[in-house]
Amino acid sequence: MAVQHCRLGVNIDHIGTLREARQQGYPDPLRALPLIKEAGASLVTVHVREDRRHMQEDDVRRLMGDHRLPVNLEIAPRQEMVDIAIAHSVDRCCLVPENRQELTTEGGLDVVSCDDMLVPIVRRLRDVGIHVSLFIEPSLEQVNAAHALSVDSVELHSGVFARTYRHDAHAFETIRACAAHAHSLGLACHAGHGLSYDSASLLARIPHIIELNIGHFLMGEAVFYGLRHVVEHMLCRLKEGRESGIRG
Repeated sequence: MAVQHCRLGVNIDHIGTLREARQQGYPDPLRALPLIKEAGASLVTVHVREDRRHMQEDDVRRLMGDHRLPVNLEIAPRQEMVDIAIAHSVDRCCLVPENRQELTTEGGLDVVSCDDMLVPIVRRLRDVGIHVSLFIEPSLEQVNAAHALSVDSVELHSGVFARTYRHDAHAFETIRACAAHAHSLGLACHAGHGLSYDSASLLARIPHIIELNIGHFLMGEAVFYGLRHVVEHMLCRLKEGRESGIRG
């Protein structure tokens, strides 16, 4: 069986953060689309938060009207946010935990504890043809709970791995085991949070991880080197990591 390449989803939330700092309408996050498309990214990821701190519903509307890249919408599992996803017929929806005091998403959904609340939300999204993913901690128990909800994919929270991979292989092995288990259950497996060139390249070695979603690091590097360049370089590093994993 041919080994799948590792797709890259580029999260453009932080362009929205810069825009909202002055609320003058610029920089427009959608200006990133042709650059990341030409660089070879597979999709664009945006998180519309309940407090609208960066991306707005109108951004989703305009993204869906652009048709340049599939749109992966991250939202909290709330009916108001599900209504936005459905109203704009997004391609994909990733349900994430949300705390208004957090600087960024601090962990994965506890699917084991809140599966009853998630059932009607997942059903509503899937009933209208939206691909549903759950952002979870890399835990076999959480993967099993996600599978029981009949979602299409899981995205493993890579925050602990991103902080510790240089001196501890445990988090990498945990993610590897969860990705293999998700694959065995028929779930597509993605990962994201806190990844850099080096850590993303390492995760790309895991054959069952078919997509990485990366934002903050890419936007930070883009300040110095340009967005298209950093996306192209990230894709090169993912390719190198995948090929290294194949060679063993």
